[in-house]
Amino acid sequence: MKENRSKAERALWAQFDALEMGSGWEEEDIVKPQVLVEDVYGDSHPGSVHLNGLSQAAARGVIEYGGFPAHYHVTDVCDGCAQGHGGMNYVLASREAICDMVEVHASAIPWDGMLLTASCDKSIPALLKAAARVNIPAIFVPGGSMRPGPDMTTSLLAGDISLRQKRKDAITGEEVRQYKLTGCPSAGACSFLGTASTMQCMAEALGLALPGSALAPATMRDIHTFARRSGAQLMALIDRGITVSNILTREAFENAIVIHAAMGGSTNAMLHLPSIARELGIQIEPELFDRVNHQVPHLASIQPGGKHLTESFYFAGGVPRLQCLLKEYLHLDAMTVTGRTLGENLEWIVRDGFFQRNEGYLHNYGLERRDVICDPADAAECGSVAVLRGNLAPQGAVMKYAACREDMRAHCGPCKVFDCEEDAYNAVVQGQIVPGDIVVIRFEGPRGSGMPEMLMTTEALVCDPSLNGSVSLITDGRFSGATRGAAIGHVSPEAAAGGPLAYVETGDLIAFDVEKRTLDVVGIAGKRMPPEEVNAIMARRGEQGVRHSLPERGVLARYQRLALSAMEGAGY
Repeated sequence: MKENRSKAERALWAQFDALEMGSGWEEEDIVKPQVLVEDVYGDSHPGSVHLNGLSQAAARGVIEYGGFPAHYHVTDVCDGCAQGHGGMNYVLASREAICDMVEVHASAIPWDGMLLTASCDKSIPALLKAAARVNIPAIFVPGGSMRPGPDMTTSLLAGDISLRQKRKDAITGEEVRQYKLTGCPSAGACSFLGTASTMQCMAEALGLALPGSALAPATMRDIHTFARRSGAQLMALIDRGITVSNILTREAFENAIVIHAAMGGSTNAMLHLPSIARELGIQIEPELFDRVNHQVPHLASIQPGGKHLTESFYFAGGVPRLQCLLKEYLHLDAMTVTGRTLGENLEWIVRDGFFQRNEGYLHNYGLERRDVICDPADAAECGSVAVLRGNLAPQGAVMKYAACREDMRAHCGPCKVFDCEEDAYNAVVQGQIVPGDIVVIRFEGPRGSGMPEMLMTTEALVCDPSLNGSVSLITDGRFSGATRGAAIGHVSPEAAAGGPLAYVETGDLIAFDVEKRTLDVVGIAGKRMPPEEVNAIMARRGEQGVRHSLPERGVLARYQRLALSAMEGAGY
């Protein structure tokens, strides 16, 4: 058996062994390869409530192959519970806090390897960042998908429910009750292609999760099998000395971006992937996302941009199906946690019968694979996200055009400016936004308020029949992966850093064009003007500077003072 990493440290201080034996270890356990099993288990939300079971299954695999596991926990938070109040400002900052805490756990003891499990938005990239930072053998175990709601609905019905709750006589108490009883019918990540589901897929596409493991239904036996096999496979990585940096190469990130484009993933991946890469000294430029999205066909039809739910995507073949269909765009020689290359994994998964087995479940819904994941020749368009630039976003902004109607991918209109999302949302509820408006929400970037998501406002816009399809939203904040409609985020530089968004005024004309990749102020006070005149007026407004206060203490204050631009991943 391979000698464990902590042998020398144990010899320094006898209490080291005594403390572990006091925790239930036996003498023979101390000399085995030791594995940190880290999860975000907690009772806080469906994405975390089941993770202790996955950790136990993974630990069983470690024990069966000669290692000894120890369980650690850093519970995450849920965007849904933070929606609409100041708690949302803490959500992106939690990515850094979780990452830092896992680094502490992984560094205080010389572990031989790490098993990491999460389901959701910020905890997945947090664990991947920590794995990259610590750089020992590691495997990520995805927490899987929630079951569909009645009539194949998702928890995203909350947008319509919440809007109507605030309008007189627009909803009954019984409607609200029925949603509460059925909106989240099981454990797992919400069943649309939000950031949670996207990042599970990114972990697999990067090569850090077992092939086929992302988005397995959280209620099926398969997910526990993946967890147990992950524990066993980690022991093989430890034996071979394969660390995270052997897997997370630039080629691995390029592979993940290809899959992101093909599936229509959340714009938040454009924060998380560069931030993970940064831990390894790899720079992922926004232009890479844009270039890939110009080339790769969009194959998956998953809500909110498509028709189907994540469970159906998994049964249609999930990430491996996309990889098989897109081999020409991928680095097939990239190393993965199986100890084999991506190309070898795809050959194995076909032999294993993975596709045939899962398509049988898909037939239960009356669907064929091509209904959910089409062939490249049948793709209606390339990619799913675009990076826009112009005098309003000199460093870039992001739009998920796959979730936007084609007739709203280019628009020019007057803007209504708000300095926080709460004010913008209230304006929608109170009927102050009219068709053709462009809603601007600023000071919501990483340094402005922690970069909260704007889901309440985007959902209010698309759930209001008088505004849906005619009103756009532009912000230096971020979006939920569930966001639909003409929504442009990550505007950089952000307003709090003195970006042009800070100096836009209500009534100015803004134009954007996805095909041309542009985002500009084109007029002042309702009057269209030549670019040089607009730029001169914006420059004069900028002379007054930005008046924006930061919190004085706590985790949010630290995040806001240290956070990088959204186009650099919004980490620190």
